[in-house]
Amino acid sequence: MSNYTLENKSFRMGIRDGLPICLGYISVSFAFGIFASSLGLTVYETLLISMLNVTSAGQLAAAPIIASMGSFLELAMTQLVINLRYALMSVSLSQKLGPSVRMRDRFLISFVNTDEVFAVSSGKEGKVGRKYMYGLILTPYIGWSLGTLFGAIAGNILPPILVSALGIAIYAMFIAIVLPFAKSGAKPLLCVAVAALISAVLYYVPWFSEVRSGFKIIITAVLTSLIFAFASPIEEKEDEPNE
Repeated sequence: MSNYTLENKSFRMGIRDGLPICLGYISVSFAFGIFASSLGLTVYETLLISMLNVTSAGQLAAAPIIASMGSFLELAMTQLVINLRYALMSVSLSQKLGPSVRMRDRFLISFVNTDEVFAVSSGKEGKVGRKYMYGLILTPYIGWSLGTLFGAIAGNILPPILVSALGIAIYAMFIAIVLPFAKSGAKPLLCVAVAALISAVLYYVPWFSEVRSGFKIIITAVLTSLIFAFASPIEEKEDEPNE
């Protein structure tokens, strides 16, 4: 079989592997489109956010900051804290990429290196090539953008009371993400509880009323991380000697 046929097959294989991610992203990004629309963002603005920043948590945090005319510093710091894990995921994924993946390819792949894309590509045996990775990120990116577009359009057509109800779906999604982690043990549950407590204090205590929502997210994430880094550090496991 020629290299050309193998390359095309790899691209089609990436498309096939990315299709389930694409379908899942449509429903999630639809909820984001509804949420952003309820904040007063236009269809164009909402779609542009999804096309330039492929991260559900980052977009959820960014939309209120943008809608309230927050500062660029607040927006940048919020995205840095929330999306820092993608830098670590990209470093890990770089060890999996084959020689056909050039430097400019790495930048494009890292742009859509979501949790699901990372999981699928990392689970493949051996190295993954450039054609496969482009196929893998293409369909999720299209699904994410289309879902956002449909949600934003629906948010401008549906009655306000229905838009408000559908906007809750984005919060339900994040609860579904956090609950399995919280149920995995006492320490993760305590970590979630401390983060929720800090967030509640920043929201309800009048002293912090002047702190903008983006900085509240940053303070909550950093403070919770510091508390558990000192109070309950992850123990390194020693490698077992080979027999």
